[in-house]
Amino acid sequence: MTIRWTLKTFQELTPDELYAALRLRSEVFVVEQQCVFLDMDNKDQPCHHLLGWQGNHLAACTRIVPPGLSYDDYPSIGRVVTSPAARGQGMGRILMEESIRVTEALYGKRAIRIGAQLYLKKFYESLGFEQSSEVYDEDGIDHIEMTRP
Repeated sequence: MTIRWTLKTFQELTPDELYAALRLRSEVFVVEQQCVFLDMDNKDQPCHHLLGWQGNHLAACTRIVPPGLSYDDYPSIGRVVTSPAARGQGMGRILMEESIRVTEALYGKRAIRIGAQLYLKKFYESLGFEQSSEVYDEDGIDHIEMTRP
Protein backbone atom coordinates (compact mmCIF):
# COMPACT_ATOMS: atom_id res chain seq x y z
CA MET A 1 0.00 0.00 0.00
CA THR A 2 1.53 3.27 -1.11
CA ILE A 3 0.54 6.31 0.93
CA ARG A 4 1.71 9.81 0.13
CA TRP A 5 1.73 11.91 3.29
CA THR A 6 1.35 15.67 3.31
CA LEU A 7 1.57 17.83 6.42
CA LYS A 8 0.30 21.36 6.15
CA THR A 9 -0.88 24.20 8.31
CA PHE A 10 -4.48 25.24 7.79
CA GLN A 11 -3.32 28.24 5.76
CA GLU A 12 -1.23 26.01 3.49
CA LEU A 13 -4.10 23.68 2.60
CA THR A 14 -5.46 24.15 -0.90
CA PRO A 15 -9.22 24.52 -1.23
CA ASP A 16 -9.35 20.99 -2.72
CA GLU A 17 -7.34 19.50 0.18
CA LEU A 18 -9.49 21.25 2.78
CA TYR A 19 -12.66 20.11 1.01
CA ALA A 20 -11.40 16.50 0.87
CA ALA A 21 -10.56 16.49 4.60
CA LEU A 22 -13.86 18.05 5.67
CA ARG A 23 -15.80 15.75 3.34
CA LEU A 24 -14.10 12.64 4.75
CA ARG A 25 -14.69 13.78 8.32
CA SER A 26 -18.35 14.43 7.53
CA GLU A 27 -18.71 11.09 5.73
CA VAL A 28 -17.45 9.17 8.75
CA PHE A 29 -18.27 11.23 11.85
CA VAL A 30 -21.66 12.62 10.80
CA VAL A 31 -23.11 10.16 8.26
CA GLU A 32 -21.55 6.79 9.14
CA GLN A 33 -21.55 7.29 12.92
CA GLN A 34 -24.89 9.12 12.77
CA CYS A 35 -23.61 11.87 15.04
CA VAL A 36 -25.01 15.32 14.50
CA PHE A 37 -22.32 17.73 15.67
CA LEU A 38 -20.51 20.81 14.46
CA ASP A 39 -17.24 19.43 13.09
CA MET A 40 -15.88 22.87 12.23
CA ASP A 41 -15.07 23.92 15.80
CA ASN A 42 -12.55 26.73 15.14
CA LYS A 43 -9.66 24.46 16.18
CA ASP A 44 -8.58 23.61 12.63
CA GLN A 45 -6.96 26.99 11.99
CA PRO A 46 -4.09 26.73 14.55
CA CYS A 47 -3.44 23.03 13.77
CA HIS A 48 -1.31 21.10 11.34
CA HIS A 49 -3.20 18.65 9.12
CA LEU A 50 -1.78 15.27 8.17
CA LEU A 51 -3.29 13.90 4.96
CA GLY A 52 -2.67 10.40 3.65
CA TRP A 53 -3.30 10.02 -0.08
CA GLN A 54 -3.67 6.85 -2.14
CA GLY A 55 -3.40 8.21 -5.65
CA ASN A 56 -5.81 11.16 -5.77
CA HIS A 57 -8.04 9.70 -3.03
CA LEU A 58 -7.79 10.97 0.56
CA ALA A 59 -7.49 7.72 2.50
CA ALA A 60 -6.90 9.10 6.00
CA CYS A 61 -6.25 12.27 7.94
CA THR A 62 -5.71 13.75 11.38
CA ARG A 63 -5.22 17.18 12.82
CA ILE A 64 -2.18 17.75 14.99
CA VAL A 65 -3.24 20.04 17.82
CA PRO A 66 -0.68 22.31 19.51
CA PRO A 67 -0.25 22.23 23.30
CA GLY A 68 -2.77 24.37 25.17
CA LEU A 69 -5.51 24.28 22.52
CA SER A 70 -7.35 21.11 23.59
CA TYR A 71 -5.32 20.14 26.67
CA ASP A 72 -3.09 22.26 28.93
CA ASP A 73 0.57 21.43 28.29
CA TYR A 74 -0.16 18.55 25.89
CA PRO A 75 -0.14 18.34 22.13
CA SER A 76 -2.95 16.21 20.78
CA ILE A 77 -4.00 14.21 17.76
CA GLY A 78 -7.61 14.72 16.76
CA ARG A 79 -10.18 14.11 14.06
CA VAL A 80 -8.57 10.72 13.38
CA VAL A 81 -10.37 9.32 10.35
CA THR A 82 -9.85 6.71 7.65
CA SER A 83 -11.87 6.41 4.48
CA PRO A 84 -14.28 3.46 4.39
CA ALA A 85 -12.66 2.56 1.04
CA ALA A 86 -9.23 2.26 2.71
CA ARG A 87 -10.24 0.13 5.69
CA GLY A 88 -9.08 -3.41 6.28
CA GLN A 89 -5.52 -2.55 5.24
CA GLY A 90 -4.18 -1.44 8.62
CA MET A 91 -4.64 2.20 7.63
CA GLY A 92 -5.72 3.30 11.12
CA ARG A 93 -2.50 2.03 12.68
CA ILE A 94 -0.36 3.51 9.91
CA LEU A 95 -2.16 6.85 10.28
CA MET A 96 -1.66 6.96 14.04
CA GLU A 97 1.99 5.91 13.86
CA GLU A 98 2.64 8.69 11.35
CA SER A 99 0.61 11.16 13.46
CA ILE A 100 2.65 10.32 16.57
CA ARG A 101 5.89 10.71 14.58
CA VAL A 102 4.77 14.10 13.22
CA THR A 103 3.55 15.32 16.63
CA GLU A 104 6.94 14.45 18.16
CA ALA A 105 8.74 16.16 15.27
CA LEU A 106 6.69 19.33 15.79
CA TYR A 107 6.58 19.46 19.60
CA GLY A 108 9.41 17.21 20.79
CA LYS A 109 9.28 13.89 22.62
CA ARG A 110 6.64 14.57 25.23
CA ALA A 111 3.32 13.19 26.38
CA ILE A 112 0.46 13.31 23.88
CA ARG A 113 -3.17 13.41 25.03
CA ILE A 114 -6.19 12.43 22.95
CA GLY A 115 -9.94 12.20 23.34
CA ALA A 116 -10.75 8.69 22.15
CA GLN A 117 -14.02 6.99 21.40
CA LEU A 118 -14.34 4.36 24.11
CA TYR A 119 -14.70 1.45 21.68
CA LEU A 120 -11.20 2.24 20.34
CA LYS A 121 -9.52 2.00 23.77
CA LYS A 122 -7.62 -1.25 23.02
CA PHE A 123 -6.45 0.08 19.64
CA TYR A 124 -4.98 3.21 21.24
CA GLU A 125 -3.48 1.16 24.10
CA SER A 126 -1.64 -0.88 21.44
CA LEU A 127 0.00 2.42 20.38
CA GLY A 128 1.17 3.20 23.92
CA PHE A 129 -1.75 5.35 25.14
CA GLU A 130 -3.18 4.87 28.63
CA GLN A 131 -6.63 5.85 29.87
CA SER A 132 -6.37 9.11 31.83
CA SER A 133 -9.99 10.04 32.52
CA GLU A 134 -13.34 8.57 33.35
CA VAL A 135 -15.79 7.87 30.53
CA TYR A 136 -17.58 11.01 29.33
CA ASP A 137 -20.24 11.69 26.73
CA GLU A 138 -19.29 13.74 23.71
CA ASP A 139 -22.05 14.29 21.18
CA GLY A 140 -23.82 11.10 22.27
CA ILE A 141 -20.72 8.87 22.00
CA ASP A 142 -18.76 7.53 25.00
CA HIS A 143 -15.20 8.91 25.07
CA ILE A 144 -12.16 8.75 27.32
CA GLU A 145 -9.03 10.84 27.52
CA MET A 146 -5.87 8.85 26.85
CA THR A 147 -2.27 9.89 27.33
CA ARG A 148 0.85 8.52 25.66
CA PRO A 149 3.70 9.19 28.11
